[in-house]
Amino acid sequence: MKKNTRWAALAATAAVAAAALTGCAGGAAPTEGGADPADLKGQKITYWASNQGSSIEMDEEVLGESIERFTEETGVEVELEVIPWPDLYNRILAAVSSGEGPDVLNIGNTWAVTLQATGAFEKFEGAALDAVGGEDRFVEAAWATGGAEGQPVTSVPLYGLAYSMYYNTKLFEEAGITEPPATWDEFVETAKKLTKDTDGDGKNDQWGFALAGQRTSNNVHQAFIRGLQNGGALYDKDGNPDFANDGVVAGVKQWLDLMGTDGVVDPSNAEFTEGSVLPGELIDGRTAMIFDQASGKTFANEGFEDFGVAPIPMNEADATGLEGTQSHVAGINVSVFANSDAKDAALAFVGHLTSDEEQKTLNAAYTSLPVVTDAMDDPAFETPEATAKKETYAEHSQPMPLYPSEGQMETLVGEAINGLFAKIAQGETVDEAAIKKALEDAQAQMPAM
Repeated sequence: MKKNTRWAALAATAAVAAAALTGCAGGAAPTEGGADPADLKGQKITYWASNQGSSIEMDEEVLGESIERFTEETGVEVELEVIPWPDLYNRILAAVSSGEGPDVLNIGNTWAVTLQATGAFEKFEGAALDAVGGEDRFVEAAWATGGAEGQPVTSVPLYGLAYSMYYNTKLFEEAGITEPPATWDEFVETAKKLTKDTDGDGKNDQWGFALAGQRTSNNVHQAFIRGLQNGGALYDKDGNPDFANDGVVAGVKQWLDLMGTDGVVDPSNAEFTEGSVLPGELIDGRTAMIFDQASGKTFANEGFEDFGVAPIPMNEADATGLEGTQSHVAGINVSVFANSDAKDAALAFVGHLTSDEEQKTLNAAYTSLPVVTDAMDDPAFETPEATAKKETYAEHSQPMPLYPSEGQMETLVGEAINGLFAKIAQGETVDEAAIKKALEDAQAQMPAM
């Protein structure tokens, strides 16, 4: 991508964000400027992809095959780089600041509004919108994650995700548990039954639940979900940060108490920085339950079949609306840098990735959900895991707050919870007052509205 000096003005925006964010085929359509796919032959673009598979090598294989199909159809060459999640946001910020980056890139959809505010990304309107077949092709909830309400989106959905509870069916059967828990109280009681000393050495070696205590994104997602279930929200109705209200504090306390008061999480989990370690804990029988967005791909790679999938427990089994939230509208979006010198080819590639056939192929490989409605009914997405996720995605998910400061919020709230897990692991008691203080301190670091 060509460097353009007009992006230098964005450096201040990126620097502010970086201070708070330390890091989540069909035929090609006509592209911007009226270009025909036949005119794209010989162009070259770069693509930064997020690590969606069980390994970077898996991504390179899956995406490499998709790129081959695109190149065969259009003649456009695509240089692929798969970037691990902990590095992706800072790489994007550096590209925004310098004006030097890829033509096409993946983003966590919760970053969309923050990145939109930099002005660095192409708006999907007019011919650019035509390149992806129009808004109506996409699942409405997924499209809504592409930018601030009332503005043209600067990212389009690529992979749909939703949190589910995965559980080890063998451990459930051994404990005489016949059904996954539906309410939070049932979940905690089930986790207690499954927390055991199995070798008689006086120490628990099987735990009811596992989590990644230093995984900022997982922790803020649970603050969002559990906060809504308890009647709170991370922003007030006017869009102002409101991290320490009673509902959010209550929800965060439920999450922290799993390691603290409830004692169903191994304190060593406070050191886990990656959610990718959790499927292994379930496979090896060290834990009975985890919350995750797409563990099925890991289980399949490991040949592990002793697992079940169920919705995230709610405070009330029949809860609806905000109190019935079981996930945020999770997923990965794709954007194009506005100063790309191969924009027609870049937009055509986005059109390829979001085409019906590629949506079926890619999301089946990643055990994620298609984001275009015509692909949703494909048999690949009728598995128990996909079926459970489709229901959660459609009926029990809410978008993360659609405000430019959302990115800073994610880091500050997530890191506050990271710190509280560390205290619990060190034997400290973390009560409601400590949680409220930590969230108030996080809010105090937010930029002025």
